[in-house]
Amino acid sequence: MSLTLYMHPLASFCHKALIALYENDTPFHPYLVDLADPEARASFYALWPMGRFPLLRDDARDCLVPESSIIIEYLAQHYPGKVALVPQDADLARETRLRDRFFDLYVNEAMQKVVTDRLRPADAHDHYGVSEARHRLRTAYDLLEKDMATRTWAMGDNYTMADCSASPALFYANMVIPLDESHPHTAAYLLRLMQRPSFERVLREAQPYLHMLPREAADA
Repeated sequence: MSLTLYMHPLASFCHKALIALYENDTPFHPYLVDLADPEARASFYALWPMGRFPLLRDDARDCLVPESSIIIEYLAQHYPGKVALVPQDADLARETRLRDRFFDLYVNEAMQKVVTDRLRPADAHDHYGVSEARHRLRTAYDLLEKDMATRTWAMGDNYTMADCSASPALFYANMVIPLDESHPHTAAYLLRLMQRPSFERVLREAQPYLHMLPREAADA
């Protein structure tokens, strides 16, 4: 097996890469890295000094590929499957990348700011930063609500890399600021994402670890 994905089953950006692999039944070996273990941490940092998940190793091409979006682009180029996650048309591909970045930068990162702040010591909370992140997340929700009123997937009728990005971003963001009745089209989109077999599998594999999430991160 040529491909190894270094990952953690709770990490949202790892979920994004896993979804892409599962969408096309791409053979790979998942390698769970425990950063709390000194030996495992040192080994991973020796491989990738930035120490960020996910990281794809391709032994066949002697290549290391970091960053979830780049991993999906790499898979689309070198290990294509039945689902074209990156469209061939240049304009559609650019729009897909834009939406992918939208979910990463304005949904996922905002969500992570709120959640990780809950893990800080009581005297080290970043109240201003969290407030800004919540505002950014609500703004992203409002923009998404307009789009998803007329779309099945982020790009319309076709499932793409943007939906791989949206799946974990919205799943975790919904725990921070619930979509509920305020954004019904986006909530319905999240449900469709969760019912997609690839993301269903990711969530099933993450289930034993979900108790580790700071549940008090829900919006106040």
